[in-house]
Amino acid sequence: MLACKSAGWRPGFIETPYTEKAWNHFVGVEDAGMSYRKSPGDIEGMPSGVGHIIGNEAAERFSFYGMKAVLAVFMVQYLHHMGGARGARISEVEATEMVHLFNGAVYLTPLLGALLADAVVGKYRTIMVLSLVYCAGHAALAAMGLTGDPYVWLMLGLGLIALGSGGIKPCVSAHVGDQFGASNAHLLPRVFNWFYFSINIGAFVSMLLTPWLLEWYGPHWAFGVPGVLMALATWVFWAGRKRFVHVPAAGMGFVREVFKGGGIRVMLKLLPLYVFVAMFWALFDQTGSTWIFQSQDMDRQLLGFEWLPSQVQALNSVFVLLFIPIFSHGLYPWMDRVWSLTPLRKIGIGLFVMTTSFVLVAEIQQWIDAGERPNISWQILAFALLTAAEVMVSSWLWNLPTRRRRGR
Repeated sequence: MLACKSAGWRPGFIETPYTEKAWNHFVGVEDAGMSYRKSPGDIEGMPSGVGHIIGNEAAERFSFYGMKAVLAVFMVQYLHHMGGARGARISEVEATEMVHLFNGAVYLTPLLGALLADAVVGKYRTIMVLSLVYCAGHAALAAMGLTGDPYVWLMLGLGLIALGSGGIKPCVSAHVGDQFGASNAHLLPRVFNWFYFSINIGAFVSMLLTPWLLEWYGPHWAFGVPGVLMALATWVFWAGRKRFVHVPAAGMGFVREVFKGGGIRVMLKLLPLYVFVAMFWALFDQTGSTWIFQSQDMDRQLLGFEWLPSQVQALNSVFVLLFIPIFSHGLYPWMDRVWSLTPLRKIGIGLFVMTTSFVLVAEIQQWIDAGERPNISWQILAFALLTAAEVMVSSWLWNLPTRRRRGR
């Protein structure tokens, strides 16, 4: 399906030798005049394609978090006003349910993306084709209200974005690891630091900008600008195709190997850990729904201006970039002197800290229900606690590709 001749795909009435070659070239299928490296080789320096991956990640995360930042508020306050809307106004409870169903789909579709990449077409082609699906989802959201029922466009757009975003999620960081061999594997931690930095920069800028666009220029701009950034992300990644290492898919034998006795035992051992991590992220994602609605009833004057409800969550990215060096070079070494701080203990502490953030949010809600209007700084404190928990729970995951490369 992803390559014209090799998979039997035909572009119908537009089929020509040129379009066939262009499509194959676009998704990374080799021809007689083009060859991609399939292994990193003996390179000691930084792989030349890393910049394209980092740039792609920053723009893609801008598109995703920018769209997601305004989704809940858009559903409640804007959707029923759009041209062609025939449904009743969506309540905050219904919007919360829809946002979390979307989040669930984003976390489910990586299974499909991983299967496609590892067993069928490889990581590069999976990322490229699903990025086009991703762009189509953004276009559907930006088109809401121009023609047809906006509710239909909303469901179509969210479905395509869930497939595209979730599908590429397991491929991109693994594609980073594919660029490194034994001679330069020591550079992987530095690259993943850049990778994580690009994620948070993209998220921070988008979560400040898109709520402002929604407030002053409306939904078409608020959803259209993230779509443009996703198109840019796709182009940046495609532009690095000749510099990447293209590790071929292992075929269905890889899948059978994974589900043999040894693979099943490893997955069962990891299952309790992943259950707790899944619980953490299920709760964390309330910051994009119930926490936004709570902030609407708070005094949002802080640092000389009034924050929009959807903008407060942008501080999560600031706290991530602030806490990582503080924890890595200060807190962890200090704690390690009195108590061996294993990755599992970090996760346990992180889950406890997460609990304190939700206790604080519950207390804020009690103040609101009693008729008070607490300052947004209280919710920002909850964000700081939740981000501290995020750093503890998730930081070990970024070391997995490094640990795998070093054979640990």
